[in-house]
Amino acid sequence: MVVIFTDLDGSLLHRDTFKFDSIKDYIKSLIDSGIIIIPNSSKTGVEIEKFNEELGIELPFISENGSLIQGLNLINRNFPNKIILSRQKEELIKIFDTKVPEKLRNKCFLISKMDKKKQEEIFGQKGDQLKDVLNRNYTLPFLFYGEKTEKNKLLKILNSNSLTLQEGGRVSNLCDNVNKIKSMNRVIKIIKKTEQKIKTIAVGDNYNDLDMIKNSDVPCLVFNDQFKLDQINIDNLIFSNQPSPEGWADVIKKALAKLNYNV
Repeated sequence: MVVIFTDLDGSLLHRDTFKFDSIKDYIKSLIDSGIIIIPNSSKTGVEIEKFNEELGIELPFISENGSLIQGLNLINRNFPNKIILSRQKEELIKIFDTKVPEKLRNKCFLISKMDKKKQEEIFGQKGDQLKDVLNRNYTLPFLFYGEKTEKNKLLKILNSNSLTLQEGGRVSNLCDNVNKIKSMNRVIKIIKKTEQKIKTIAVGDNYNDLDMIKNSDVPCLVFNDQFKLDQINIDNLIFSNQPSPEGWADVIKKALAKLNYNV
Protein backbone atom coordinates (compact mmCIF):
# COMPACT_ATOMS: atom_id res chain seq x y z
CA MET A 1 0.00 0.00 0.00
CA VAL A 2 1.24 3.49 -0.90
CA VAL A 3 0.09 6.41 1.25
CA ILE A 4 0.79 10.01 0.22
CA PHE A 5 0.77 12.64 2.96
CA THR A 6 0.69 16.05 1.33
CA ASP A 7 0.69 19.68 2.30
CA LEU A 8 -1.75 21.75 0.23
CA ASP A 9 -0.88 25.45 -0.12
CA GLY A 10 2.21 25.83 -2.29
CA SER A 11 2.65 22.05 -2.54
CA LEU A 12 -0.43 20.68 -4.29
CA LEU A 13 -2.32 23.96 -4.68
CA HIS A 14 -0.96 26.96 -6.59
CA ARG A 15 0.68 29.32 -4.13
CA ASP A 16 -1.37 32.38 -5.16
CA THR A 17 -4.54 31.12 -6.86
CA PHE A 18 -4.98 27.92 -4.77
CA LYS A 19 -6.00 26.10 -7.97
CA PHE A 20 -5.06 22.57 -9.02
CA ASP A 21 -7.13 22.03 -12.20
CA SER A 22 -4.09 21.05 -14.27
CA ILE A 23 -3.37 17.98 -12.09
CA LYS A 24 -6.91 17.03 -10.98
CA ASP A 25 -7.16 14.12 -13.42
CA TYR A 26 -3.73 12.87 -12.37
CA ILE A 27 -4.76 12.92 -8.69
CA LYS A 28 -7.89 10.93 -9.54
CA SER A 29 -5.82 8.39 -11.48
CA LEU A 30 -3.61 7.88 -8.41
CA ILE A 31 -6.64 7.23 -6.22
CA ASP A 32 -8.17 4.90 -8.84
CA SER A 33 -4.93 2.87 -8.76
CA GLY A 34 -5.35 2.26 -5.02
CA ILE A 35 -3.04 4.95 -3.65
CA ILE A 36 -4.30 6.68 -0.49
CA ILE A 37 -3.86 10.46 -0.46
CA ILE A 38 -4.11 12.26 2.89
CA PRO A 39 -3.84 16.07 2.95
CA ASN A 40 -1.80 17.11 6.00
CA SER A 41 -2.16 20.86 6.17
CA SER A 42 -2.37 23.98 8.32
CA LYS A 43 -5.71 24.59 6.60
CA THR A 44 -8.94 24.31 8.56
CA GLY A 45 -11.21 21.30 8.31
CA VAL A 46 -13.78 23.37 6.41
CA GLU A 47 -11.16 24.41 3.85
CA ILE A 48 -10.04 20.83 3.25
CA GLU A 49 -13.63 19.62 2.96
CA LYS A 50 -14.11 22.21 0.21
CA PHE A 51 -10.91 20.99 -1.46
CA ASN A 52 -12.44 17.49 -1.42
CA GLU A 53 -15.61 18.86 -3.00
CA GLU A 54 -13.60 20.50 -5.78
CA LEU A 55 -11.67 17.28 -6.33
CA GLY A 56 -14.93 15.33 -6.34
CA ILE A 57 -13.55 12.66 -4.00
CA GLU A 58 -13.79 12.47 -0.22
CA LEU A 59 -10.29 12.06 1.17
CA PRO A 60 -9.27 11.53 4.79
CA PHE A 61 -7.29 14.50 6.06
CA ILE A 62 -5.27 16.11 8.84
CA SER A 63 -6.05 19.76 9.54
CA GLU A 64 -4.68 22.70 11.54
CA ASN A 65 -1.07 21.51 11.71
CA GLY A 66 -1.83 18.06 13.10
CA SER A 67 -4.65 19.07 15.45
CA LEU A 68 -7.41 16.95 13.92
CA ILE A 69 -7.43 13.67 11.96
CA GLN A 70 -10.64 13.07 10.07
CA GLY A 71 -12.12 10.45 7.76
CA LEU A 72 -9.90 7.43 8.39
CA ASN A 73 -13.08 5.36 8.22
CA LEU A 74 -12.96 6.07 4.47
CA ILE A 75 -9.89 3.80 4.35
CA ASN A 76 -11.40 1.13 6.59
CA ARG A 77 -14.88 1.38 8.08
CA ASN A 78 -13.51 0.12 11.41
CA PHE A 79 -11.09 3.05 11.68
CA PRO A 80 -12.25 6.15 13.62
CA ASN A 81 -13.93 9.02 11.76
CA LYS A 82 -12.40 11.71 13.97
CA ILE A 83 -9.36 11.92 16.25
CA ILE A 84 -8.76 15.21 18.08
CA LEU A 85 -5.14 15.65 19.16
CA SER A 86 -5.35 19.25 20.38
CA ARG A 87 -6.99 21.27 23.07
CA GLN A 88 -9.44 23.94 21.93
CA LYS A 89 -7.91 27.27 20.91
CA GLU A 90 -9.62 29.08 23.83
CA GLU A 91 -7.57 26.98 26.26
CA LEU A 92 -4.38 27.74 24.33
CA ILE A 93 -5.16 31.46 24.41
CA LYS A 94 -5.65 31.31 28.19
CA ILE A 95 -2.22 29.71 28.64
CA PHE A 96 -0.67 32.18 26.20
CA ASP A 97 -2.12 35.19 28.04
CA THR A 98 -1.11 33.81 31.46
CA LYS A 99 2.40 32.52 30.76
CA VAL A 100 3.79 34.86 28.08
CA PRO A 101 5.02 38.24 29.40
CA GLU A 102 3.11 41.27 28.15
CA LYS A 103 6.19 42.65 26.38
CA LEU A 104 6.36 39.51 24.20
CA ARG A 105 2.58 39.29 23.75
CA ASN A 106 2.66 42.80 22.32
CA LYS A 107 4.96 41.54 19.54
CA CYS A 108 2.29 39.01 18.47
CA PHE A 109 -0.45 40.46 16.27
CA LEU A 110 -3.46 38.16 16.06
CA ILE A 111 -4.86 37.97 12.54
CA SER A 112 -8.39 37.42 13.87
CA LYS A 113 -8.28 40.93 15.38
CA MET A 114 -7.06 42.67 12.19
CA ASP A 115 -9.39 44.44 9.79
CA LYS A 116 -10.76 42.48 6.85
CA LYS A 117 -8.55 44.21 4.27
CA LYS A 118 -5.39 43.21 6.16
CA GLN A 119 -6.68 39.66 6.59
CA GLU A 120 -7.35 39.41 2.84
CA GLU A 121 -3.85 40.69 2.12
CA ILE A 122 -2.20 38.14 4.45
CA PHE A 123 -4.16 35.05 3.39
CA GLY A 124 -4.83 35.95 -0.26
CA GLN A 125 -8.49 35.04 0.25
CA LYS A 126 -11.78 36.96 0.26
CA GLY A 127 -15.41 36.42 1.17
CA ASP A 128 -16.41 32.91 2.22
CA GLN A 129 -12.87 31.63 1.58
CA LEU A 130 -11.51 34.11 4.14
CA LYS A 131 -14.18 33.03 6.65
CA ASP A 132 -13.10 29.41 6.15
CA VAL A 133 -9.44 30.31 6.79
CA LEU A 134 -10.37 32.03 10.05
CA ASN A 135 -12.78 29.30 11.17
CA ARG A 136 -10.22 27.67 13.47
CA ASN A 137 -10.89 25.42 16.43
CA TYR A 138 -7.35 24.52 17.52
CA THR A 139 -4.83 27.06 16.23
CA LEU A 140 -4.26 30.78 16.39
CA PRO A 141 -2.57 32.50 13.42
CA PHE A 142 -0.55 35.65 14.10
CA LEU A 143 2.31 37.77 12.83
CA PHE A 144 5.36 38.24 15.05
CA TYR A 145 7.08 41.62 14.90
CA GLY A 146 10.16 41.32 17.03
CA GLU A 147 13.84 40.44 17.16
CA LYS A 148 15.11 36.90 16.68
CA THR A 149 16.19 36.78 20.33
CA GLU A 150 12.65 37.71 21.38
CA LYS A 151 11.18 35.01 19.16
CA ASN A 152 13.55 32.44 20.67
CA LYS A 153 12.43 33.52 24.14
CA LEU A 154 8.79 33.15 23.06
CA LEU A 155 9.48 29.66 21.70
CA LYS A 156 11.13 28.62 24.96
CA ILE A 157 8.15 29.83 27.03
CA LEU A 158 5.65 28.12 24.73
CA ASN A 159 7.55 24.83 24.75
CA SER A 160 7.78 24.84 28.53
CA ASN A 161 3.98 25.11 28.62
CA SER A 162 3.36 22.33 26.06
CA LEU A 163 2.55 24.76 23.26
CA THR A 164 4.26 25.07 19.89
CA LEU A 165 4.79 27.69 17.23
CA GLN A 166 4.35 26.40 13.68
CA GLU A 167 5.86 28.50 10.92
CA GLY A 168 3.88 28.52 7.68
CA GLY A 169 4.37 30.30 4.39
CA ARG A 170 2.20 33.25 5.36
CA VAL A 171 1.82 33.31 9.16
CA SER A 172 2.92 31.76 12.44
CA ASN A 173 0.42 29.54 14.27
CA LEU A 174 0.09 29.06 18.00
CA CYS A 175 -0.64 25.34 18.41
CA ASP A 176 -0.96 22.71 21.08
CA ASN A 177 1.86 20.19 21.39
CA VAL A 178 1.02 18.81 17.94
CA ASN A 179 2.54 18.88 14.48
CA LYS A 180 2.29 17.22 11.08
CA ILE A 181 4.71 14.39 11.87
CA LYS A 182 2.94 13.34 15.09
CA SER A 183 -0.40 13.14 13.32
CA MET A 184 1.14 11.35 10.33
CA ASN A 185 2.67 8.72 12.62
CA ARG A 186 -0.66 8.28 14.40
CA VAL A 187 -2.37 7.59 11.06
CA ILE A 188 0.34 5.12 9.99
CA LYS A 189 0.00 3.25 13.28
CA ILE A 190 -3.75 2.88 12.73
CA ILE A 191 -3.40 1.76 9.10
CA LYS A 192 -0.79 -0.84 10.13
CA LYS A 193 -3.46 -2.60 12.20
CA THR A 194 -4.80 -4.00 8.94
CA GLU A 195 -1.98 -3.38 6.44
CA GLN A 196 1.64 -4.13 7.36
CA LYS A 197 3.30 -3.31 4.05
CA ILE A 198 3.05 0.46 3.78
CA LYS A 199 5.25 2.84 1.83
CA THR A 200 4.84 6.52 2.62
CA ILE A 201 5.45 9.51 0.38
CA ALA A 202 5.38 12.97 1.97
CA VAL A 203 5.18 16.20 -0.02
CA GLY A 204 5.70 19.74 1.22
CA ASP A 205 7.17 23.08 0.33
CA ASN A 206 7.81 24.86 3.61
CA TYR A 207 9.64 24.67 6.93
CA ASN A 208 6.70 23.23 8.85
CA ASP A 209 6.67 20.32 6.36
CA LEU A 210 10.29 19.25 6.81
CA ASP A 211 9.80 16.80 9.72
CA MET A 212 6.91 15.15 7.89
CA ILE A 213 8.98 14.88 4.72
CA LYS A 214 12.08 13.63 6.53
CA ASN A 215 10.19 10.85 8.30
CA SER A 216 8.58 9.38 5.18
CA ASP A 217 9.95 6.57 3.01
CA VAL A 218 10.14 8.88 0.00
CA PRO A 219 10.61 12.57 0.92
CA CYS A 220 9.48 15.13 -1.68
CA LEU A 221 9.88 18.89 -1.89
CA VAL A 222 8.03 21.15 -4.31
CA PHE A 223 9.85 24.26 -5.54
CA ASN A 224 9.79 27.19 -3.13
CA ASP A 225 12.11 30.13 -3.76
CA GLN A 226 12.49 30.63 0.02
CA PHE A 227 14.49 27.42 0.22
CA LYS A 228 18.09 26.71 -0.65
CA LEU A 229 18.34 22.98 -1.28
CA ASP A 230 21.94 22.79 -0.07
CA GLN A 231 20.69 23.91 3.37
CA ILE A 232 18.17 21.07 3.64
CA ASN A 233 19.69 17.92 5.07
CA ILE A 234 17.26 15.19 4.00
CA ASP A 235 18.62 11.97 2.54
CA ASN A 236 17.31 10.86 -0.87
CA LEU A 237 15.17 13.98 -1.23
CA ILE A 238 13.16 14.19 -4.44
CA PHE A 239 12.55 17.77 -5.53
CA SER A 240 10.94 19.64 -8.38
CA ASN A 241 12.15 22.80 -10.05
CA GLN A 242 8.54 23.55 -10.97
CA PRO A 243 6.17 25.27 -8.53
CA SER A 244 2.81 23.81 -7.54
CA PRO A 245 0.56 22.34 -8.79
CA GLU A 246 2.69 20.90 -11.63
CA GLY A 247 5.61 20.48 -9.23
CA TRP A 248 3.46 18.20 -7.08
CA ALA A 249 2.72 15.85 -9.98
CA ASP A 250 6.40 15.93 -10.92
CA VAL A 251 7.68 14.74 -7.52
CA ILE A 252 4.93 12.14 -7.17
CA LYS A 253 5.82 10.59 -10.54
CA LYS A 254 9.48 10.42 -9.48
CA ALA A 255 8.55 8.98 -6.07
CA LEU A 256 6.34 6.27 -7.57
CA ALA A 257 9.05 5.36 -10.07
CA LYS A 258 11.43 4.94 -7.12
CA LEU A 259 8.92 2.56 -5.52
CA ASN A 260 8.40 0.73 -8.85
CA TYR A 261 4.70 1.57 -8.64
CA ASN A 262 2.91 1.99 -11.96
CA VAL A 263 -0.17 4.17 -12.38
